[in-house]
Amino acid sequence: MTSGRDGAAGTRRPRTRLAACCAGFTAAVLLLSGCGGDSSDGASANETAADSSPPSAGMDDMQGMAMGDPSATPADKIPDAEVEKGPFKLLDTRPPGMDDVKGTAWLAQSPKGTTVTVSLTGLKPGDKYMSHLHAQPCSTKGGGEHFQFEKGGATTPPNEVHLMFTADKSGMGMTTVNNDRKSGEDAVALVVHPAAAMDNRIACADFDF
Repeated sequence: MTSGRDGAAGTRRPRTRLAACCAGFTAAVLLLSGCGGDSSDGASANETAADSSPPSAGMDDMQGMAMGDPSATPADKIPDAEVEKGPFKLLDTRPPGMDDVKGTAWLAQSPKGTTVTVSLTGLKPGDKYMSHLHAQPCSTKGGGEHFQFEKGGATTPPNEVHLMFTADKSGMGMTTVNNDRKSGEDAVALVVHPAAAMDNRIACADFDF
């Protein structure tokens, strides 16, 4: 039987597995923790997200979360709902190649809760994107912090509203997500960023209540 000190292969494989595990966990935490702020705040935002994320915020848990359904009834078609509509405005934190991104966000509140729809063009075909409801207008640090139904609670759905979607071959992305609680007037903006780069906020849409 060979110990961990016998041979280069005996020591390298465990370290490789450990590095891969840590990298996967870090990617999942960054993805679920949502948008970062200004580029200068990226490091501190990432550290805060990693420290505050619940231990269960892994890839397996993310698969079961409500992140959007392109075939769901869009927010502007929800019966008996109050609907707010906002055009997306480009943010200075957007990554290169995102200058042509345009789109619209809708937020509907009905007796059944809150429905949010996002529709964008000018994205990179095949890339994944994330969008979140935010608690401040786009003019305040690009939407500020995420909106939460219970402030200081979980940074994942259903306490926050997250939308994940993939741009099609033409660079268009659209999806809808539902939450059984009403956001009221505290959710005032929707921010979109690449799924793999939460600090690179691409665009923000204000809801005019």
